[in-house]
Amino acid sequence: MSATPMTSMTIRAFDPADTDAVLALWLLAFPEYNDASRPHRNPRLSIANKLGTQPELFFVAVDDNDAVVGTAMAGYDGHRGWLYSLAVAPQARRLGIGTRLVRHAENALAAMGCLKLNLQVLSDKPEVIAFYDALGYRADAVVSLGKRLGVQEPEAIA
Repeated sequence: MSATPMTSMTIRAFDPADTDAVLALWLLAFPEYNDASRPHRNPRLSIANKLGTQPELFFVAVDDNDAVVGTAMAGYDGHRGWLYSLAVAPQARRLGIGTRLVRHAENALAAMGCLKLNLQVLSDKPEVIAFYDALGYRADAVVSLGKRLGVQEPEAIA
């Protein structure tokens, strides 16, 4: 499938009215969101959580018709920045939208004083790793560790 030429594209902050379009895009871009055995990959919860924490760092790329063609979420904890959920609609890929979204997030984080941006890519996605490599991202000599936190009962106060 060849990319459809776009006369213009704008990056703006996510608006709750974008929710259905973003969910549809994410279900295409992130097949793991369709896996019910992975509750930590709940896209509705991701949106709700982002709207509660630095919503100004949740970006959508929209075409001339105000249709969502890309997303990026960023976060900054005062120490390091993070980039999440970069997605571009299949019909809009290879038009520079992903690059513009990454640069937009980098600029927003830099304006907040962020000096280092981290991101994670699933190891079985070499095309995504190549995309970030072309933008100057390199693998850090670290091991990424994670732990899934379930709902826990509060500890009794003795």
